[in-house]
Amino acid sequence: MMDDTKRVLIVDDDKHISELLKLYFEKDGFEVSSCFTGDAVMPMVRAMEPDVIILDLMLPGLSGFDVMRELRRVSDVPVLMLTARSDTLDKIIGLELGADDYVLKPFEPKELLARVKAVLRRSQSATPSANLTEEKQKDIVSYPDLTVDRIRYSVRVGDREIDMPPKELELLFFLTSHPNRVFTRDQILEHIWGMDYFGEQRTVDVHIKRIREKLDVIAHPLWQIKTVWSVGYKFEVKDSE
Repeated sequence: MMDDTKRVLIVDDDKHISELLKLYFEKDGFEVSSCFTGDAVMPMVRAMEPDVIILDLMLPGLSGFDVMRELRRVSDVPVLMLTARSDTLDKIIGLELGADDYVLKPFEPKELLARVKAVLRRSQSATPSANLTEEKQKDIVSYPDLTVDRIRYSVRVGDREIDMPPKELELLFFLTSHPNRVFTRDQILEHIWGMDYFGEQRTVDVHIKRIREKLDVIAHPLWQIKTVWSVGYKFEVKDSE
């Protein structure tokens, strides 16, 4: 029987916070590891392969932002950021670097635990199902110079393979599967992040921005992700003449 115990890595230089979280998470059945500097994170990630990371932004050595940059080069592991500052720019930068959620200090350990579970549920629901040729057509969307493949979890733009974390790919697949249909930010949040998402609509804007930057490696005159002001977004497809 496979062990489905989830591994969480807590990264915080405040050892009291780390110990408190360790108690809460172990009581809930998690396997917990801790480290206290930014420089120690990547070796720990390679050694334990965590299912989720709780990452403080203010760390000795590498900052939480630097850790996120290094981490996203090699892994899509879900990350929940901790920050003592309510600066919106910190949140935006963290999300742009690939964080899945954020929590302001001070926080309730029970709320943090609930958010970690929600992040894990969203991450698991984004994992591609492995089979079946019958399902293939509905899991691959193609346009001129664009293919989004939810079976292989790949995006091809022109002749280039584009790296996208699961949430970005799911969002792109959702929009491209419904060409020329406008979705509000709330509809996108509900479909991609789920009803139990604790974050805000800005998350959608951040992910759209990152997707656009990756799609813009080539000119694509026949399609675009278009902002519909005061409403949301749509994947606009133009007729080829």
